[in-house]
Amino acid sequence: MSSLDAHERRMRWALQEAYRAMDEGEVPVGAIIVRDGQVIARAHNQVEQLSDPTAHAEILAITQAASAVGDWRLNGCVMYVTKEPCAMCAGAIVLARLDTVVWGVRDPRRGGAVSVFGILNAPQLNHRCAIIEGILEEECRAVLTEFFRARRAEE
Repeated sequence: MSSLDAHERRMRWALQEAYRAMDEGEVPVGAIIVRDGQVIARAHNQVEQLSDPTAHAEILAITQAASAVGDWRLNGCVMYVTKEPCAMCAGAIVLARLDTVVWGVRDPRRGGAVSVFGILNAPQLNHRCAIIEGILEEECRAVLTEFFRARRAEE
């Protein structure tokens, strides 16, 4: 299996999480974390459900992965997330020392990785992450578009 095929397969798992979020009335973002080829964490946004502004998919996945690994350092791990992480999540990714972050679609208004802030590779920080973007971009954009179109129709 090619590297692209593996990235697409894993992003589909993150998309499953995004659809779970949408079904729960949450902004549809999903994330998984992989270590040594195995999924060690799966999460989706739960901000509304938990009444917690930090309950983003990335943060929840990092917490699960740290528990699975038994260490807050997630060296050797790759996060797949459907949308570019915000500044909060990008900061947590750096602190957790994830090796790579793979996402589907950029967030031109709030992106903390490259679009608005360059947190994942800021030279002032003690860790930098490899970035792969655009994996299943259209599918990742479509779930967000569908969610916000339905939300606007309710208003």
